[in-house]
Parts: sequence; structure tokens; C-alpha cells
Amino acid sequence: MAYEYGERFPEYVTAAERRLRAELARKRLARQGIAPQPIVIEGRDLVTTFWGMAWCHHLETLADLATRLPRGRAYARNGSVVHLELSRGVIRAFVSGTEVYEVEVKLRPLDPARWKKVRRDCAGRIATVVELLSGRLSAAVMEVLCDPGAGLFPASAELHMSCSCPDQARLCKHLAAVLYGVGARLDHAPELLFTLRGVELAELIADAGDAGALASTPAASAALVPDERLAEIFGIELELGSPPAARRRRPRQGGARPAERSGARPRRSRRRKPPAR
Repeated sequence: MAYEYGERFPEYVTAAERRLRAELARKRLARQGIAPQPIVIEGRDLVTTFWGMAWCHHLETLADLATRLPRGRAYARNGSVVHLELSRGVIRAFVSGTEVYEVEVKLRPLDPARWKKVRRDCAGRIATVVELLSGRLSAAVMEVLCDPGAGLFPASAELHMSCSCPDQARLCKHLAAVLYGVGARLDHAPELLFTLRGVELAELIADAGDAGALASTPAASAALVPDERLAEIFGIELELGSPPAARRRRPRQGGARPAERSGARPRRSRRRKPPAR
């Protein structure tokens, strides 16, 4: 939003103040008979699983939404999304800002032909519902599900968004916070992505064919992408993915000790004097 000469910039609000406002907003919603379902981020990572990372990575590939996403990420992180509800084709939320704003995002149902192709391309490659929802998938299945034009995630044109705030931009910071909040929610309930797109999870598993026999083979087990590689695959670092594991120090094999290499004198052990009789 542009500001003319003489206009006042918005008052800076600390993260602690935003969290306090969010807590008060949740209490007001509860008094209105709405059971709040807030987005609560624990730890340094906004999302940590395959489904959460895939959703957020997809958002950041939508060029027309990119300018407002960083501000929305900060709102999602500090607890400003005080209520987020996902249902078939609809995201409804309340976001705490200067006021409590009401947000709604409608998603166009997944095209039946596109859904049929996803099922066909994943056939025989998914063993169980547990494997699917936990994100323990092969790179080939991940590529099918995350394909920008043919996978499960919506294109920008499939998102119809509205917010009660005065910002006239298509994507305000409150909407951006809600979209990131969806990623955090998918971390814990990935099946909601299928609900949002209006398709049945059971159909994807049913079309897997003889997946149990396939998954039991060494080749299939080796093809599963380990959790620690998810951030690398999606190109998400620090803000969204888990930090790389610290390297373990290798034990020294032979050679001089540090004190000997530096020329320092080795420490002598002191003997205790026997007590006087």
C-alpha cells in the first residue's frame, strides 16, 4: 500500500504485542460461540513435513502472490491466525491485526480428468494410507502430486480470496498468513488437502493396485525419500525446513594430540599429599 506525503505510517507492533492481541481475539471468538482452531507454531520451523513443505513451496512459486507472502509468514508465525477451518473447497479463518479480520478462500474443485491422471500415475507406487499421509513417498510419486500444473495443489486462478481488511490488494498480509497457516495445518492433518480439493483419498489408495507387494521389494524401499531430504528437495531452508543436522566430530586416528602439536607442555597430574597422622 502506498503512502502520500504527510500520511502517518502504521504503528510498529512488537511480536509480543501481536501474540497478546491474538490471545484476546481467541477469547472474543469463544464468547461468540466459535471454538477457536488457532495456528500455533512451535519451534523455529513453520512447517516440517512433506505435505506442509510442499504446500508452502507451491505458494512461493505463484509469482502474482509473491510480494505479500513474507509479511503473511510473519503473521502466521506469531500466532495471528486465531482460527482456521478447512472444509470441502473452502478455507475460513479469523486473523488478528489492528482488528480481527475475517478471511475466506474458495478453491475450485480438482478437475476430474486431472484427478484421474494423478491416480493413474501413482498406481502401484503407494502401499498404504499411512505411507501416503506420512509423506514416505518415492521421488516419482512426489513429482506427480506436486506438479504445478497437473498435481494436487491449486493454481493462482483457482483461488478466490476475500478479507474484511481495508487493503484492496488481491493478497493482503492476512490472506497470506492464512495460506501459510494451511501449510502448518497440513503438517498435522494432511488428509485435509484432499478435502480442500474435493477428492477422495481412498480413491488414490484403491487405484494403487498391488502396491503391498511392490513396497515390500528392496528397490521400492530404497526409493522412499528420507525425511531429512525434504527441505533440500523443496529448496526450503531455515524459514520452512528443518536445519541441517550438526556434523559429528570424527575420532582422531593416530597423530599428535593438540597440546603436542602446539608445543604446549603436557599437564602434570598432581598427587595428593597423605594426611598428617
